Amino acid sequence: MKLALLFSSLLALGSSVAAPPNVLFICVDDLKPVLGCYGDPVAKTPNVDGLAARGVRFDAAYCNQAVCSPSRNALMTSLRPQTLGIYELSTNFRKAAPDAVTVAQHFMAQGYRTEAMGKIFHRGHGNVEDAASWNVPHWNPKAATYALPESTANLRDSRNGPRGPATELAGVEDEIYADGQTAREAVRRLEAAAQKPDQPFFIAVGFIRPHLPFVAPKKYWDLYDPAALPMPQVTEPPAGAPSYAGQFGGELRQYSDMPAEGDIDPAATRRLIHGYYAATSYMDAQLGLVLDSLKRLGLADNTIVMLWGDHGWHLGDHRFWCKHTNYEQAARIPLMLAGPGIAKGATTRAMVETVDLYPTLSELAGLPARAGLDGASFAAVLKDPAKPARDSVIHVYPRNDKLGRAIRTERYRLVEWKKIGAPAETAELELYDYQTDPLETRNLATEQPEVVAQLRALLARHPEAKPQLPTGGADKAGKGGAKGKKSGSGKKAAAKKPAA
Repeated sequence: MKLALLFSSLLALGSSVAAPPNVLFICVDDLKPVLGCYGDPVAKTPNVDGLAARGVRFDAAYCNQAVCSPSRNALMTSLRPQTLGIYELSTNFRKAAPDAVTVAQHFMAQGYRTEAMGKIFHRGHGNVEDAASWNVPHWNPKAATYALPESTANLRDSRNGPRGPATELAGVEDEIYADGQTAREAVRRLEAAAQKPDQPFFIAVGFIRPHLPFVAPKKYWDLYDPAALPMPQVTEPPAGAPSYAGQFGGELRQYSDMPAEGDIDPAATRRLIHGYYAATSYMDAQLGLVLDSLKRLGLADNTIVMLWGDHGWHLGDHRFWCKHTNYEQAARIPLMLAGPGIAKGATTRAMVETVDLYPTLSELAGLPARAGLDGASFAAVLKDPAKPARDSVIHVYPRNDKLGRAIRTERYRLVEWKKIGAPAETAELELYDYQTDPLETRNLATEQPEVVAQLRALLARHPEAKPQLPTGGADKAGKGGAKGKKSGSGKKAAAKKPAA
């Protein structure tokens, strides 16, 4: 029997059984842990910090691939990119797993009303939203990327469509941009949900910022003194690393005011970093609207709130920009959960991956466990943050004709670069020791063969990666899955182009 129906029946009998917990599922694009609650002395993020103060903050959480679509597939399906064979933006996950039951579908099958707004799955580049995951059609804001006419006066053609400048500072209200509209829609959805206390909800809210371009109202730029912003400490790629392992900002260089090649100069670097912090504070303010409404409506005590960043971001470290690497700045993510049964004001060093969130939320809500997932529940850590989770996490990134599979332990990261299916002895290796070299200045793989052997043994516990599926197109994507089944165990182009 579905949870909501069971709960209603018990209420009719006068039972005092606790209501199933709601879920507020918050996804933030390109958010790295440059947040006050993670110890950043500059960041102005009071609402994220407040959420961390009433829940558990994870200091060793990692994405499964540092790019939007594969990372979001991992979140929603609990299947890693190397399980699906999808490492890029255009291939919908249902081409690899047409009968996959997403985390939203799993909750739906147990009587939850599932709704989504903003960026949850990756859309664009030929990819589409997954309609089967939501009780009502997904909602998207109707906002242009830029607010100022001068930002679209001289667009640059790129492989992903026309692009304006990488930053915009505009004296406009918050709702002129997409995240302001998404937050206000989320408030409306919560208000409607509060009128139906007998039906639990799973509401997914996707914020775009701080994804490029770094656009935000002027008041958020004004929170920061540009001269006080942290600049890159390491400005060279790791010594001894393969030349292809880094990423020198291909995504960033599509924007009209960025050089097509060569170094990003110090003035531009400072403005980009300023823009990233401003966009993060703008997102934080929108999050505040949503969290404040949850409290105002009396829903906070029985709602599990998850805040997750889909991957990190290089801000000029090693001369790298954007995501798209296996290094710490791209792979480490902010993650926090708060709500019933979760410790308050706690931090944990337990190692977790994005794929672990699906089974964790399911266990927290008392739903049946599902078989066939790559993730493992860390619900025990949320009750006792001193408990361990994984002994290592795995993440991947493709480069040229190779796949870099990375094993991260508490102290080390090993990256094995080779063609999928090729013998292990053909691999190029990277090894970093975060106890002695936290900024990844030197590849130690040839100097520490015994550590390499230990980490390769961990890597051998994982199956060989699947090759990339034929790219592009979604076929019947968004129409598949198990909706309703019970689960058992030009200027306009630039304005409307989805974020990558």
